[in-house]
Amino acid sequence: MKWICIAPFLLLTGLIVADDRRIPTTLDGPFIPVTRRFDPSLRRGSDDLPMDHPRLRKNVSSNFPEQISLAISTPSSMWVSWVTGDAQIGENVTELDPSSIASEVWYGKESGKYTSVRRGFSTVYSQLYPFEGLLNYTSGIVHHVRIDGLEPETKYYYQCGDSSISALSKEHVFETLQLSSKSSYPRRIAIVGDLGLTSNSTSTIDHLVENDPSLILMIGDLTYANQYLTTGGKGASCFSCAFPDAPIRETYQPRWDGWGRFMEPVTSRVPMMVIEGNHEIEPQISGITFKSYLTRFAVPSAESGSNSSFYYSFNAGGIHFLMLGAYADYNAIGAQYAWLKEDLDNVDCTVTPWLVAAWHPPWYNSYSSHYQEFECMRQEMEHLLYEHGVDIVFSGHVHAYERTNRVYNYTLDPCGPVYITVGDGGNIEKVDVDHADDPGKCPSAGDNVPEFGGMCRLNYSSGPAEGKFCWNTQPEWSAFRESSFGHGTLEVTNSTHALWTWHRNQDVYKEDSHGDQIYIVRQPELCFPTTKVLSVVSSLSMALILSSVPSML
Repeated sequence: MKWICIAPFLLLTGLIVADDRRIPTTLDGPFIPVTRRFDPSLRRGSDDLPMDHPRLRKNVSSNFPEQISLAISTPSSMWVSWVTGDAQIGENVTELDPSSIASEVWYGKESGKYTSVRRGFSTVYSQLYPFEGLLNYTSGIVHHVRIDGLEPETKYYYQCGDSSISALSKEHVFETLQLSSKSSYPRRIAIVGDLGLTSNSTSTIDHLVENDPSLILMIGDLTYANQYLTTGGKGASCFSCAFPDAPIRETYQPRWDGWGRFMEPVTSRVPMMVIEGNHEIEPQISGITFKSYLTRFAVPSAESGSNSSFYYSFNAGGIHFLMLGAYADYNAIGAQYAWLKEDLDNVDCTVTPWLVAAWHPPWYNSYSSHYQEFECMRQEMEHLLYEHGVDIVFSGHVHAYERTNRVYNYTLDPCGPVYITVGDGGNIEKVDVDHADDPGKCPSAGDNVPEFGGMCRLNYSSGPAEGKFCWNTQPEWSAFRESSFGHGTLEVTNSTHALWTWHRNQDVYKEDSHGDQIYIVRQPELCFPTTKVLSVVSSLSMALILSSVPSML
C-alpha cells in the first residue's frame, strides 16, 4: 500500500488586495485566451551597451575581486564566486596562474567582525578559434568558495579575496533563506530570461532591484557575448542569414566580464541560480562548448546528486526547484532523466509542497519564434513532471511573455503545470511579435531547428486544431501573451497559494502596476501524485486520510 501526501487546502476563488482589486486565481480557469499586441509607441529593441559604459568597465586593480556573485549550495551553505586578474584578448594569449592568488571568504554576523573563513578553488579558461582573424581570449582567475554553517534567515557580512596580500573586497552582506518547511517561503523570487546587456537590460535589472527579491532565477541566455562583435552591438535576428560565410560564431568574451560587473550590485547580496541557454553554447576549437558558463558559475549539482552543471535541484524554504538542461541529453535512457526521476522520487511534499521547474526553451509556446523547437524534450520528460505534480514551469528563449492555462500533453488539465515564458529580459535580438496562429506566420515544419537534440514536429491530434501544425486562433492552453520587455516575481504565500506577477519595463515608474498577475493555486486533494509516500504515518492517520478522499480510490 502506498502512502499519499496531502497538504491543507484553502478553497479561495479570488483574493482581494488593499485597493479592492480582485486578483484572479487559477481556480477561475481555464481562461479564455487573451493577446495584448505589441505597443507600437515602444521600441522593439535597443543597442548593446558599450564596453566603456560605467556599469560594464572594470573599477578595481588587478588582484582585487570583481564580478562577485552568490548561489545557494544548501539551506545552510552558500557559494561565493568572483574574478581577479586581467583577461586577455588577441591572437596570442597566455593563461594566468590560478595558484598565484588565494580564494578566501571571511564572514560573520556583525559588520567588520568576521568569525569564520573558508577557502575554495580557482581556475581559468580560454576561448580559442582555429580561424585566422578571430580573436582568442583567456579569462581572469575565477574563484569559487563554499561557506557553510549558516543559520536561516540571518544576515551575514563578508569579504572575499586574498588576505595575505591585502587584496580583499569591500564588505558585502546577504541574508540567508528559510529552512525547508511547508510553512516558510522566500519573500520574493525574481525570474528573468534572455537578459543581455542593452539599454532594455538595464531597465529590467533596475526594475528587478526595485522589487527587492531574496532569490533570482536566471533561465538562460545571459550575456549574448556570441553576438556582440560580429553584429557590431546592433544584433541580428538570424545569424546564419546575416553572416552566411562565417566559419564559426565568434563570441566576444569580454562581454562576460562586463555582464559580471553589471550584475554585481545585486548578485553580491542576492543569490542567483542560473541554467544554460543556447547563447551559452559558444563553440570553439576542438568542438569545446559552454566553457564560459561552466567555469564562471557555481551551482549545487553535486549537492543535489547531479553529475553535471547543466541540471541540478535545490530547496528554498518550502519550494523544491528543478533546473533542467535542454542542451544536455534529456532522453529517457540518459543520465539527466535518471537523475530527475530519482530527485522527484525523493521529494518530501510534507516539507517542500511546491515543485517549480525551469529550463531555457519553452515546451508550450504560441509565438512563431522557436515554435515546437523542443518538442522532443517535451515528449521525453513531460509525463515525469506531471506524474510528480510539478506546479509551475519557467522558460525563456522566446523574447516575449506568455502564461498558459494548466495543461498536459496540449490538453487543458486542472492538474497540469502552469507554463510561463519570460524570455523578455531585454537582449539585443529584439522582442518577438509574431504568433504562429497569425495569418501567414505559421512556421514550416523545417523551421526552428534546435541547436541540440532532434526534431519531433507534430500536428495536433484532437481539439480545434486537429490535424494542423498551428492553430488558427490563439491556442486554448495559452491564457495570456504580450510582446514587451520585463521580468516576473513569485511570492509563495503558503502551501497552496503563490502570487505570480509579470512586471513590464514600461510600468517601472507606475505605482502598483503590472502586466499580468494571478494566484497560482495547488489542489493537492485533487492532484496529489500517487507515487509520493510518507515515510512515517500511522495506520490510523492513513485510515482518516482515505476516508476523506473516497473519490480518489
